[in-house]
Amino acid sequence: MAWFKRTDKGIKTSTEEKKDTPDGLWFKTPQGNIIHTRELKNNSYVCPDDDFHVKIGSKEYFEILFDGNKFKELDADMKSGDPLNFVDTKPYKGRITATIQKTELNDAVRTAVGKMNDLDLVIACMDFNFIGGSMGSVVGEKIARAIDHSLKNKIPFLMISKSGGARMMEAGFSLMQMAKTSAKLALLEKAAIPYISLLTDPTTGGVTASYAMLGDFNIAEPEALIGFAGPRVIRETIGKDLPKGFQSSEFVLEHGFLDFIIDRRQLKNRLTTLLNLLRN
Repeated sequence: MAWFKRTDKGIKTSTEEKKDTPDGLWFKTPQGNIIHTRELKNNSYVCPDDDFHVKIGSKEYFEILFDGNKFKELDADMKSGDPLNFVDTKPYKGRITATIQKTELNDAVRTAVGKMNDLDLVIACMDFNFIGGSMGSVVGEKIARAIDHSLKNKIPFLMISKSGGARMMEAGFSLMQMAKTSAKLALLEKAAIPYISLLTDPTTGGVTASYAMLGDFNIAEPEALIGFAGPRVIRETIGKDLPKGFQSSEFVLEHGFLDFIIDRRQLKNRLTTLLNLLRN
């Protein structure tokens, strides 16, 4: 005999009262492993089963690196204009407005100053969700101002790159940011202030061709895509198949363009050790 007996027939809960599983509660890795998002966050957004580095943005990197997630954001309200009145499938001005509303970011980079293991540090971190992390005038200006802050206060500078390259909607204005940021970094070198460049997945185009590869130390996360043009473009240009693992951070390291690859779970402590060595 059943230990319970239904007295009313049918399900009485209305559709409006039913509770669904919240979105984003679980994460599935490319290899099919399932992990709870809380565990993922506690593991620096690296899947413990297969060491897959989940793509994250400035919010998460600031949480990982700044002590107690305490920092002062620099130039937070700066937004892109539309110097060329550019229109493709939609007006650039409208695209900017829609992206700001969707991502709650004002552009593709955030800059901040705070402490990392009690060491002062300025961080500029790119967000791929904002028009593919593309480098426009605001990105270049915010990075330049962050470098100025490092120069003025003699604080080391960390650049975290994640970008599809220059922002086509700003054409030449975007390309000028390559020279602008490179010139600012030369001032850091002259002042003997450390600059560390962290390349994450993906780092391509004009960003790779400028500030991403100009660090005193160029480091990267595992299996990040790093290059100037994408593999498909290169393959179609040269008409040949590319080597296995081409443009992965491991491939780039092997060919001498990186100093080392670092697991995100070790990032804060390894950066602290590196900065202490550079200070002595």
